[in-house]
Amino acid sequence: MSESSVFVPKHIREEQARDAVAAAAATAEEKKAVDLKDAYSRLDPEKLDQDEIDRLPTPSGWRIMVLPYAGKKQTDGGIYIPEQVQEQNSRTTVVGYVVSMGSDAYADKAKFPTGPWCKKGDWIVFGRYAGARFKIDGGELRLLNDDEILAVLSDPDAISHV
Repeated sequence: MSESSVFVPKHIREEQARDAVAAAAATAEEKKAVDLKDAYSRLDPEKLDQDEIDRLPTPSGWRIMVLPYAGKKQTDGGIYIPEQVQEQNSRTTVVGYVVSMGSDAYADKAKFPTGPWCKKGDWIVFGRYAGARFKIDGGELRLLNDDEILAVLSDPDAISHV
């Protein structure tokens, strides 16, 4: 696979570049802290620009592309959550961010008489095993059917992820 075909969001590339500069000038302890910080990098849907979203696969038909919520990188008290725990929480989460929608999503007026259940940019709740999963650099995405959306959230941290 050529380097140009790998999807790495701009905010992650910029963070990695900043960390590389900081790591080159850091002492051993500072370098360990920088490496730890890099281990907790996650794809942040709020930082994706339209160019990056356009490079993602386009959902077909009635499907919705969702970025599962990765959760907090550290506790309110400042303790870093181990990467393995973050990955497990990301895999088992039932909360996600709607990245894009297929052309037929919510088009069936008989099935959705009150209109769409969610829209692009919403935080949603879905079934734990719903949808198809696939990985990209920086995270994982899910493709859900339009009728697999259970609720819309204003704050993804409102749901317990443990």
